[in-house]
Amino acid sequence: MPVVFQVDFPFNGPWGEDLAAAMADLSADIAGEPGLIWKIWTENPDTGRAGGVYLFETGEAARNYAAKHLERLEAFGVSGIVHHQFQINESLSGITRFTGKG
Repeated sequence: MPVVFQVDFPFNGPWGEDLAAAMADLSADIAGEPGLIWKIWTENPDTGRAGGVYLFETGEAARNYAAKHLERLEAFGVSGIVHHQFQINESLSGITRFTGKG
């Protein structure tokens, strides 16, 4: 069953295309994570927060990635990290066009 991992944290930028350029290598690395179906990169310059919403094939894959990612953020000195994992109600989500695919 697919699992959602959501994380956000204080971030001072860059934003938009500047962020895309700065994080291109990291994005390619994340794309190779075992069990990752997709990631949505999130950013809010007005509140100074960034993060992501990830869909993993299994809870185990989500937990493994979460541990790695949270350790990486903390090593960069990031604090104030908020993160959650959620199971998906596929019956209800299907009605609102969830397919579990990219």
